[in-house]
Amino acid sequence: MAQTLLVTGGAGFIGSNFILYWLKNHPEDSIINLDYLTYAGNLENLTSVENNANYTFIHGDIGNKQLVNKIMDDVDTVVHFAAESHVDRSIKNPEIFLETNIIGTQVLLEAALTHKIKRFHHISTDEVFGALELNTLEKFSDDTAYNPHSPYSASKAASDHLVRAYGTTYGLPYTITNCSNNYGEYQFPEKFIPLTIANLMEDKDIPVYGDGLYVRDWLYVQDHCTAIDKVLQNGKLGETYLIGGLTKDISNLEISKMILNLMGKSEDHIKYVTDRPGHDRRYAVDWTKINKELGWSPSVSLEEGIQKTIDWYTSNAQWWKKLRDTNKQYFEEQYKK
Repeated sequence: MAQTLLVTGGAGFIGSNFILYWLKNHPEDSIINLDYLTYAGNLENLTSVENNANYTFIHGDIGNKQLVNKIMDDVDTVVHFAAESHVDRSIKNPEIFLETNIIGTQVLLEAALTHKIKRFHHISTDEVFGALELNTLEKFSDDTAYNPHSPYSASKAASDHLVRAYGTTYGLPYTITNCSNNYGEYQFPEKFIPLTIANLMEDKDIPVYGDGLYVRDWLYVQDHCTAIDKVLQNGKLGETYLIGGLTKDISNLEISKMILNLMGKSEDHIKYVTDRPGHDRRYAVDWTKINKELGWSPSVSLEEGIQKTIDWYTSNAQWWKKLRDTNKQYFEEQYKK
């Protein structure tokens, strides 16, 4: 049965990939994309569907109560991506993270409740759980206590709690997914993997924080989209599902060396830079639940996914160069380039 989805933050990295995925795999459905078009929002990501009769873009803020309530009139499902998400930026300017990630989410929840939407799906992060010790077998699960360490992760933790509170207090039908670090097509070039690829394409050094031994779980963005699809189709209301892409640890330094090798570059390009304040040492995600209950698993290995990402950034240099030029001051200040 056809439905209408409100996708918040749909011009961003993961949101735009999700919209492209959904319209391709569920052509009977309609999508309303609400995006404020901050530095990370880019409508060029969606040029292939801008004339699709089932796609509508609305330029606006999720914190605008009047606009959100007007949009929600015709919505069946909300898929809430919209968020300020870069840890480094949250350290420099935490206030906007609280406004968007907490207050904006509350505005959406209230409107969803008023308009009796069928499901509010909230996209969150594994960073809400804090950090794990290196060289251990411990992993995050949906039973892990929250212990955020940055303004970004604290704001996302608060939004998770709000979603659950609206479910418990008001009966709002919801699901939550906490995903690991995404990478892939259309990712803003300030993030680790596209930054590394872009720098190497220009024969520049690649910055590695601290000793480079920080560990993250890495999730190819297309696999994230399929996981959300599984949750929207068959996920149990009121449940949280963790989504990760790996089964064993790999350090940021190893990721850098993998990209160098795939791009035929020397390790001389590695440049160790001053560490980020409060840098979480290790993340690892136990995605057993979504695998066993919904039958989801990643479709590509890390190396396969990174090769796909390298191929895309190589073929779409003008896309990321334009973004880098527009945000030149930030890149110069952040990476001293």
